[in-house]
Amino acid sequence: QITTVSGNEFLLQSDIDFLILDWFHAIKNAIDRLPKEQRITSGNLEFKLRRSSSIELPHNLDTESKEPKPEHRKSLIFRLNYSASDTNDRNRVKSRLKKFISRRPSLKTLQEKGLIKDQIFGSHLHLVCEHEKSTVPKFVRLCIKAVEKRGLDVDGIYRVSGNLATIQKLRFVVNQEEKLNLDDSQWEDIHVVTGALKMFFRELPEPLFPYCFFEQFVEAIKIQDNATRIKSIRSLVKKLPRPNYDTMKILFEHLQKIAAKESVNLMSTQSLGIVFGPTLLRPEKETGNMAVHMLYQNQIVELMLSEYSKIFGSEED
Repeated sequence: QITTVSGNEFLLQSDIDFLILDWFHAIKNAIDRLPKEQRITSGNLEFKLRRSSSIELPHNLDTESKEPKPEHRKSLIFRLNYSASDTNDRNRVKSRLKKFISRRPSLKTLQEKGLIKDQIFGSHLHLVCEHEKSTVPKFVRLCIKAVEKRGLDVDGIYRVSGNLATIQKLRFVVNQEEKLNLDDSQWEDIHVVTGALKMFFRELPEPLFPYCFFEQFVEAIKIQDNATRIKSIRSLVKKLPRPNYDTMKILFEHLQKIAAKESVNLMSTQSLGIVFGPTLLRPEKETGNMAVHMLYQNQIVELMLSEYSKIFGSEED
């Protein structure tokens, strides 16, 4: 603790001795650089470093010695008081922390007691579906329903960003509460709903197009013959895990309805590909081919929207 002549008090605290010494030298150098008339140049300033790692400036400075005496440089006595018990104290603290950590209840226990609820955002798709006993997350269905109810004709739907603070608020509500009403006035901005839906897919630990399929989809989109390309994409889609396939099907069906209103909302299949490409599929490890990958990501989404019926339809279709 440092108490200045003007009465200001400062507390500097650390368990690292060399760091305290650095502080001391920095303060001393700052005092030495003060204009001569502002210095306290009479009497010794005694600093004590105690076990609490504090520095004290005594209050009983000689008030009569405030006259500047530049011809003398006053010494600073810096005493270090060490105690063998410091090490023992630290060991006891470490031991208590280890016991506390080892006794903490597991995440599963906290979830069973209802203290921590299963998260929707940031969880694996199959875990969300297992928890809800479905193959498409309820939140995805609710967002799609809300957008189709009041957002199909909105200019730049899915391209225009909503208020991030409100999107984060919606994210919090979804993670904490079971019931969600997207018709509530606080979610009246449809761009908040679309922003939250995109965030949901963006925060999936593994994207809607699983990592192990990424290179296969890229190779398929490179095929020059259109019929072969569509057939290859369709074959890969059919191999996806059930939650991925069902969620993808309902999402692309929804995006098809958005593209059908292109003359009003100005969102073509190409625009939707640009928006959703990097969100729905990405490589597990980014390489120097990021720009090339982005091009293929966009093209894959665009093709799947343009040829939705051929890719997701039945064999007879």
